[in-house]
Amino acid sequence: MTLRHYKIFVTVCDTMNMTTAGEKLYLSQSAVSQAIAELENHYDSKLFERLSRKLYLTQAGQKLLSYARHIVRMNEETDSEMRMLKEGGFIRIGASVTICTCLLPQVILEFQKIKPKANVEVYENNTKKIEDLILQDQIDLGIVEGSIHSSDIISIPFMDDELVFVCGKQHRFKNLKKIVPTDLENVNFIIRETGSGTRDTFEDVMAANQISWKASWTCNNSDTIKSVVEKGLGVTVISERIVQNEIKRGELIRIPIAGIEFKRNFKICYHKNKYLSDIINQFIVTTKQFNA
Repeated sequence: MTLRHYKIFVTVCDTMNMTTAGEKLYLSQSAVSQAIAELENHYDSKLFERLSRKLYLTQAGQKLLSYARHIVRMNEETDSEMRMLKEGGFIRIGASVTICTCLLPQVILEFQKIKPKANVEVYENNTKKIEDLILQDQIDLGIVEGSIHSSDIISIPFMDDELVFVCGKQHRFKNLKKIVPTDLENVNFIIRETGSGTRDTFEDVMAANQISWKASWTCNNSDTIKSVVEKGLGVTVISERIVQNEIKRGELIRIPIAGIEFKRNFKICYHKNKYLSDIINQFIVTTKQFNA
């Protein structure tokens, strides 16, 4: 099988339409169909189910897609690495919102001291989206605080993190030295979106302690959460690293919850089939140094 076959196959999987895939590749629909047929004959497996004029990946197709993406991407990386060799290399980093806010800038600054000519691209999103980007080979490394669920991804913890409960100066909890878990059932939580590592940690701990809660505001960034909580519109559980300055200035008030802690790890993640180039390995080493 040739690189052309794999490129056609990946494009068909991305569009789930032979005609659309052909348009993207400037090929006829018949040429795309022939390439898929040749792949199916070569592997003696049906890669797509064709039902009511729609395509559905079979189990064999899903398996081949994982490898095909890497074959195509490795070819692109080879071209890119060879072109950019004199300029220092290229790496794509996907990071969750908390990581981008409180850690990644320092990591990149330190990395650039070692690889001053390296080109770094950063994609910020929640943990679930970063996991998807790794599986699609759209990024080389992910740095996240949430749980990775795919068995195809290697996840390496490198730093501890803790979420803390905070409220604003106007909130009725402001003068309390400690609150009990049952107090959490009657407050409005300002919380991250589903798919966020912060949201996952919060929900897991609350469920483990059988505490019901309600979200009055769902946000996809930490700045909005801090602003809303500061104005007294609710409370939140958020990484201590993100709110440490606001706590020092008295804009937010941290209050311990009796018997409850929100512990987690920051993790470096990459696909198990990923070729770890020198520049990727160097970024991993640099990131692991930030383990305090």
